Amino acid sequence: MRRFGLIGKKLGHSFSKRYFTEKFAREGIADTSYELYELPDIAKFPDLLANEPELVGLNVTVPYKETVIPYLHELDNSAARIGAVNTIRIAGGRTKGYNTDFIGFRDTLQQFYPATEGAKALVLGTGGAAKAVWAALHELAIPYTSVSRNPAQNQLHYDAITVEVLAACTLIINTTPLGMAPDTERAPAIPYDALTPEHYLYDLVYNPEETLFLQKGRLTGAHTINGLPMLYAQADAAWKIWANEKPE
Repeated sequence: MRRFGLIGKKLGHSFSKRYFTEKFAREGIADTSYELYELPDIAKFPDLLANEPELVGLNVTVPYKETVIPYLHELDNSAARIGAVNTIRIAGGRTKGYNTDFIGFRDTLQQFYPATEGAKALVLGTGGAAKAVWAALHELAIPYTSVSRNPAQNQLHYDAITVEVLAACTLIINTTPLGMAPDTERAPAIPYDALTPEHYLYDLVYNPEETLFLQKGRLTGAHTINGLPMLYAQADAAWKIWANEKPE
């Protein structure tokens, strides 16, 4: 029996188990299962590997995409460059980290956002998911500014997001967990009244399907997309890694 799974702190929101279980059944992939592993602390990661010898692949979600790295034997080049891991391959007692969030976000953004000359983005949040978004935006040559409650150099505080800032940035990406079930009444603190039909809002959260962030944007006429297409795209890329195929 080959076993795959997802590690994170709280996984009640996750669709990954259903997605992979349905994939295994649909494609006739036998003797394979996908489980959820809630870890109260990333320090429990070695214990998980020791207790689950049938594990051959893991996905990683918040808040462990960065803190899992010291526990891995090796990083793929893209994961090392990004500084975050969301996929782990386990073979011969060794673990190797990859980042397929980058692939999933890049490919779905290209389908959603018509990047024109002068396009700029705001990235809300600066965690592990944000790092994959930054890498994708860099590859697509879309300039961006990151927003944080504790901004570093060249980043903005939420209080600094003015009408003028939003007028200059037509793409707004939420990489924070704000609005994720069960805390669905929360949303990033931006001036939603300044949004227009020229804006595109991308929320990496996919449960609920329409977060308060997206709802507020939709009511102004802005284009919106949730994180479900990205989830599927990054999951397909993860499967290619586990199946020894190289994702594009």
